[in-house]
Amino acid sequence: MRRPITTLPPLLLFLVFLCRGQRSNSDSDRPSCHRCDLTFSCNCSHAQFIVVPMVTDDALTLDLSFNNIVMVTDDDLKGHARLRVLSLHANRLSEIHSSAFASLWSLEELDLSDNEIKIINHKWFRKLGALQRLNLLHNPYRSLGPHPLFKSLVQLRRLSFGSDALEEIGRAHVSGIDQLEELRVHGDNLRRYEPGALADIWPLGHVYLSLHGPFLNNQSLASAMLGDVSYPETWVILENLHLATSQSLQPFREAAKKRIRYLSLHNVSISDQRVVEFLVVTDGVPLTFLKFDGVTLKGEGRWEKAYQTDHKALDEVYLRNVIVLDVYKFVSFLQLGFLLQYPRKVSVINAGVFVMPCATSYLLVNLQYLDLSDNLLTDLTLQETLCNGRGTLKDLRVLNISGNALKSLSTVSQLVTKLSKLTHLDISRNGYSWMPQSCPWPPTLRYLNISQAKLNTVTPCLPVTLQVLDLSNNNLNSFLLVLPALTELYLSGNKFLMLPLGWMFPNLQILNIQSNTLTMFSLSDLASYSRLKDLQAGQNKFDCNCDFVNFFQSDIQRRKVMHLSDGEDTYLCDSPLYLQGRAVGRVWLSIVDCHRVLFVSVSCGLALIVGVMVCILLWRLHAFWYLKMMWAWLKAKRGSQRRRRIRHETEPLLSFDAFISYSERDASWVENFLVPENTNEGDMDSTPLQSLSLCLHKRDFLPGQWIVDNIISAIERSRRTVFILSENFLQSDWCRYELDFSHFQLFDGHTDRDAVILILLEPLSRDDIPKRFCKLRKLMGSTTYLEWPQDDDRRAEFWNNLRKALDEFVK
Repeated sequence: MRRPITTLPPLLLFLVFLCRGQRSNSDSDRPSCHRCDLTFSCNCSHAQFIVVPMVTDDALTLDLSFNNIVMVTDDDLKGHARLRVLSLHANRLSEIHSSAFASLWSLEELDLSDNEIKIINHKWFRKLGALQRLNLLHNPYRSLGPHPLFKSLVQLRRLSFGSDALEEIGRAHVSGIDQLEELRVHGDNLRRYEPGALADIWPLGHVYLSLHGPFLNNQSLASAMLGDVSYPETWVILENLHLATSQSLQPFREAAKKRIRYLSLHNVSISDQRVVEFLVVTDGVPLTFLKFDGVTLKGEGRWEKAYQTDHKALDEVYLRNVIVLDVYKFVSFLQLGFLLQYPRKVSVINAGVFVMPCATSYLLVNLQYLDLSDNLLTDLTLQETLCNGRGTLKDLRVLNISGNALKSLSTVSQLVTKLSKLTHLDISRNGYSWMPQSCPWPPTLRYLNISQAKLNTVTPCLPVTLQVLDLSNNNLNSFLLVLPALTELYLSGNKFLMLPLGWMFPNLQILNIQSNTLTMFSLSDLASYSRLKDLQAGQNKFDCNCDFVNFFQSDIQRRKVMHLSDGEDTYLCDSPLYLQGRAVGRVWLSIVDCHRVLFVSVSCGLALIVGVMVCILLWRLHAFWYLKMMWAWLKAKRGSQRRRRIRHETEPLLSFDAFISYSERDASWVENFLVPENTNEGDMDSTPLQSLSLCLHKRDFLPGQWIVDNIISAIERSRRTVFILSENFLQSDWCRYELDFSHFQLFDGHTDRDAVILILLEPLSRDDIPKRFCKLRKLMGSTTYLEWPQDDDRRAEFWNNLRKALDEFVK
């Protein structure tokens, strides 16, 4: 895109020079550009830079186009000795220091087009010995300067210069150039041209001349310039021509004298009379290629004067973007029929052709290539064009009728059947909505393009002789047709969910199935293609499951199976959602994602084993019993608090002097010794405990109440708790409940720490008690206990000590 030359705003100019003034102090004042890829190609375009930014010294390509840079100094590009491509296109460059490019020894391409350069300095190019492509187009310089600009550019192969402001070209301006592959000169307003200025450039591959305006009206200058660049081997392309008069065709006489063979006219306005004159001018010239691209044709179609001209050498005629003004006035093109017997290739593209008469087709006796794409042909007019298949165009090998208004695939196949040498047929971008079950085709057909149609199914209508088939951008979701000779198949832009079966294409080497709805493909899918070498399946909706990701990364990326010519970065995940948009080749899936069943099974097995081991450990540590007891105590405690409030209102808080905790197996001792049955009936001296009120579970627990509540209530309502310890006690769960509840009461603050009395019926030491009786062991370590003597003589002392313990607390 060309940007118009404008005057630099004063504020912007001030900022630029301000930056330049500070620049000498520090490079840190310059902006930086970090938009470089892995190939050291730096794209710094459209970044609003007003000075050349700092870029890595390793850069190989630097694009600074479409910025506001106005100056390049001697220091801006220092250190970029490796730089090969530099583009300063479409900036506001008006000043370049003489040594600005001196350090760019490796530079191969320099683009200074579309700037505000008014003077070109030959010193810019002194050190650019490796430069191959130079573009100086569309700058407001009037001349190329007094000194040879390109003498030091010994490797230069492509040169572009000129603009609307260029007024002269002299020999000294372009001296030193020996040969070019391409030369572009824009001299629409050129006023002076020194004959022979471009004549020394040889060999010259392609030359593009824009000669619209005053220069073309100066016949001597235009003829001299066109004659200097016209050689039999040079492709001459003339642009922006308005051939309105006979004098405007005079320069072509010089080209004709040079026996020009390749001529292209771009963006040309011409009348039928000028066409006739052009044919007369080139009469007998071995012109083999003639191209008109962007033609506006005027007149009435009078071609009689050109009938006797000789153009036997004409091999290819190319017409594109043709507009015929007042087409209803044109008599016919048949009078140009003498030209049609020679070309082997004819292209009439986007010219509004709705029919080519059968008579015209008969004249194309040497035609091998016919391109009528992007016109207005219909099924009916195609029948006239191909003479209803009556044997015209016998040598035709390539036919392109894409982009027309054809709708019947059956009609097309019948019309081309008689084209016995046809190998390539392009009928894409038409309106086929269905494919018949059978179609006749020429047996020589090898290439068929039916892309961008509306086909939903594939039928045996397709010829089995095909080697290349393009069905891209249709509505296909399956392909069930055996094509044994097929080597290339293009199915992009359809609705395939899986790859077609490979055994149907035993010779297939290239498969393009991009932009479909494939979710995955596997090794078995590709194994059915015995000769497939190139797969293009990117831009699909891949499901990045473990099987596909593993196959892609292990087999595809390492090229064990297939080469992906469309690049691995086009293979992106569509699901699962958290991987959407990521490249399949860079996805990492954990063992949980890939082996979920195995992971769950192993995890559950380990959890079960750990659970069993924990349960065994807890059982060995009696943790379950402690938990059970803790739950019971908490539940009972809540009931206890409620009972306290009730008792506080209805009865005294303490009802017993002591709660006796014992094992049922030790009940005989309690009943026979500790609490004789006649406690309240006998003599006051018969037992030392007759004056105390004792709580026994057999007698004082309330029937129907939860036993834990009874224990808690008994402990709370008793001044003391007496534990009768024995082996039987240690084996009783309820005794342990009573022991633990009593211990909780101590630490809960409702019972004095001396309220517990221990009586050992059997000799038991603290170490003899199992460790699970942690609270009993603690009590025995901190509380004085009484031992029941086996000797009768000492029992009186035992009762006295017990009575003292109880009496002290009662007092």
